[in-house]
Amino acid sequence: MILLIAGIVMMAVALVLLFKPWYVAALPAYCGLCFLHFSDKLPLYPTWVLVFYGAATLMVMGLRYISPKGEPDGRITGNLYLGLGALMGCLLGMIDPRFMLLGTIIGTIIGQIAFSRTPNGKWLLFSKSNFIHYLCAKGLPAIVAVAMMGLAVEGFIFDV
Repeated sequence: MILLIAGIVMMAVALVLLFKPWYVAALPAYCGLCFLHFSDKLPLYPTWVLVFYGAATLMVMGLRYISPKGEPDGRITGNLYLGLGALMGCLLGMIDPRFMLLGTIIGTIIGQIAFSRTPNGKWLLFSKSNFIHYLCAKGLPAIVAVAMMGLAVEGFIFDV
């Protein structure tokens, strides 16, 4: 029961970090996924899923280390668009884990396109390389974190 509660708390922390990027949201999401996996109340998925998302979390943390901090103007408004797009795509694709991941990716791209149409995101429209760099630096962490949160929610909905 303690692991179940710790997993839910870590997923909530990851959700907060998705919109307020003090740190990588994928790390608490991965810890929450591990806690939920090892709790006896909610057996979710095979162990290779933990290995896959562990590698993805390490990759995202490495990207965070080598990426510049924040956006060029110092704002973090893009995280709202990317996070909401990823969450909506994840919820729409919750029919199957493959569709959930695909929905998360498409939702993040749509969120980034929406952000690039705002006054704060106009700098993304100058070249395709800016768009792709921003997607890798800011979108990929959102994709990984939301995909892990979606796995946990899917486990609660369909296995309980």
